[in-house]
Amino acid sequence: MTIFRFLTHHRACARRGAWLSLASLAFLSSQVVGEPIGTHVIAKPHEQVIAYLRAHESAKPAPLPALHPVRTVYNHEAIIPPQCYTRTEGRFNPCYVCHQASQTAGENSMDDWDLQAAYSFSDLGMTNHWQNLFEDRTAQLEEISDEEILGWIDEDNYSPLAASLQSAGFDGWVPDLNDLQLAERAFDAEGFALDGSGWVAFNYKPFPSTFWPTNGSTDDVMIRLPEAFQADKSGAYSRDVYIANLAILELTIKDMAEVSTPPIDERRIGKDLNGDGVLQMTARVKRAEGYVGAAAGEHWERSMYPAGTEFLHTVRYLGIRPGGEIGPSTRLKEVRYMKKWVAYRKRVYDRVYQLEGYEKELGSLPSYHYLGDKGLDNKFGWALQGFIENPAGELRAATYEENLFCMGCHTSIGATIDKTFAFPRKVDGLEGWGYINLQGMPDAPNKGESLGEIATYLQRVGGGGEFRSNQEMQARWFKADGSLDLDKVGQAEDVYALITPSVERALELNKAYRAIVGEQDFIFGRDAFASAPGNVLRKVDEALAPTLAPEFQYRWDIRLDWPQALASD
Repeated sequence: MTIFRFLTHHRACARRGAWLSLASLAFLSSQVVGEPIGTHVIAKPHEQVIAYLRAHESAKPAPLPALHPVRTVYNHEAIIPPQCYTRTEGRFNPCYVCHQASQTAGENSMDDWDLQAAYSFSDLGMTNHWQNLFEDRTAQLEEISDEEILGWIDEDNYSPLAASLQSAGFDGWVPDLNDLQLAERAFDAEGFALDGSGWVAFNYKPFPSTFWPTNGSTDDVMIRLPEAFQADKSGAYSRDVYIANLAILELTIKDMAEVSTPPIDERRIGKDLNGDGVLQMTARVKRAEGYVGAAAGEHWERSMYPAGTEFLHTVRYLGIRPGGEIGPSTRLKEVRYMKKWVAYRKRVYDRVYQLEGYEKELGSLPSYHYLGDKGLDNKFGWALQGFIENPAGELRAATYEENLFCMGCHTSIGATIDKTFAFPRKVDGLEGWGYINLQGMPDAPNKGESLGEIATYLQRVGGGGEFRSNQEMQARWFKADGSLDLDKVGQAEDVYALITPSVERALELNKAYRAIVGEQDFIFGRDAFASAPGNVLRKVDEALAPTLAPEFQYRWDIRLDWPQALASD
């Protein structure tokens, strides 16, 4: 352990009043408000959990204290992400990319458009529990040298994870994609994992603006369909069948008529995919209401994934390559996994949305079925489980509350398609199969719009992120009067140029997140800042928080108009 890691780990424990000895895990200093017993103060359950996480490095954290995980939750409104506490000043609207009206042809009938207009939170949610937003980490960052953080982000903490989980008796999904730490080198040119695991990487436009590299992280997403979707009618693996079924899925999720693909031999599938009346080699697939090969009898429904669909999402540090190019780091901040265990019909989804609305009207706090090592059930057929760094930087299973953080985005917001973000934003067709690459990617507009999505977002939000605290983006793309310099944005070469930070900012953001890892208090927030962003509310006072007028509320489609972007290139 380096000097910095040692000091950070032990200073973090001291800051929260946690003792490192096993005998004292149930107690914290008198700075923590708890229930007194004699001369001691029993820590609140969530404080005991944090103390345990700081002192242990198991891949599967033991349940401490001995309570059901729900009883240890600090923030029962963890589904409200930190970004929702941004000051809108009555005109800045970062909310529109999540909160939208019902989709006319899709499965999402959430219709939470009203959340653009006002902070419609529960009484508990009116208080911002994301304490890490308000910490000044300047002194901590000064203790970390550039050399140390560069060495840190270049270490492989993914490869040992599977064996560590198995040794710990973990009963959920165990990472099964080899060499994922190598990023694009783990996949072939069409995105297929080189290890034959069936995972397929795709190139997509990062969601505004949480997943823009300039705001702290790089990431990637892979999809895997069940074995039947990878096999021909005899049950034998067929890359042709797999490509065809991935294309059919893309058509239904994006509501497209046809799409380009890697070469497919229709004769091996026994179906005319491009509609030309001849079974031959093709590189296009037209919309079909059903899958092919061994999955020909599987249920198909518009804008929905089939049962058994899996997504693998890694969140990474900002890798810094020779010459200053920013890309995915070797070290992973998080591994996120979701699987669709049940494919409900749309009418079931409609009922779940309706019931959730009733629960909110009654003032009920959100709750989800706990699946143990398999994570949390989001009520819509998906189970989600995450893995995050321990104090030493090794990956471990996320706790109940750390998984609860993911529920808000992957359950009840109006913008998603079948609870997903990345796949609906995939570059269309053949060009979108392969590892994510922002270089050369145009700023495609959203469907129904003409201006590029990033330019539109910057204009509507008034800054380079939800918090409007990214001074580098402000200096790059905004004029002195605070208005967006559309001419300058329009001259940007690609998405990479628009949303990638400088090396200096990348180093700062990496160090800030490293400090959070040392403290293990992810339940207080994962957003990495050197100092507190100024445009965040500690508490929502409806009398002082102006609502957004109708002219600052926007219709928005998560999907992108790639043909328009490529035509104007």
